[in-house]
Amino acid sequence: MNVANHPVVSREEWLAARQQHLAREKAFTRERDRLSAERRALPWVKVDKDYHFQGPNGELRLNDLFGQNSQLIIYHFMFAKGWEQGCQGCSFLSDHIDGANQHLAHHDVAVVAVSHAPFNEFQDFKKRMGWKFGWVSSEGCDFNYDFGVCARAEDVAEGKATYNYEKPTAPRKKCRG
Repeated sequence: MNVANHPVVSREEWLAARQQHLAREKAFTRERDRLSAERRALPWVKVDKDYHFQGPNGELRLNDLFGQNSQLIIYHFMFAKGWEQGCQGCSFLSDHIDGANQHLAHHDVAVVAVSHAPFNEFQDFKKRMGWKFGWVSSEGCDFNYDFGVCARAEDVAEGKATYNYEKPTAPRKKCRG
């Protein structure tokens, strides 16, 4: 909406419009809460594959990413081999991980970012951004492919690739990170 042409009304008209909008916001919140509860109730998948990652002290297995916690949040950070900086959206989200981490740790939750780039290639960027959260490389590992966050070029070419749990109807770029 153009700010120059934005409607200006009396306080009473604004209050009536705001109350009507608030009713819709509350309905939306209730629906989002219901959908979130459904998502939390989804069954879990047993992970049988032995995934290996590279971290600051060498090789790590998926189990190692949990640290001392019983729960793990993995964020797929789009940072590919040869990149000098990460995805803008991933970077914006990552600006908020360290603050949330102190609260998540108190609830038995670990947070780790995973990228395809070799571990040493994103260290300068991480340092420049001032981030402290765990960030590992999945280079040479099937983890990102198996969990559907990106696709191999050959899978895209053969029509086997999926995105968001479906086969895309239009061609999609290969994994960006």
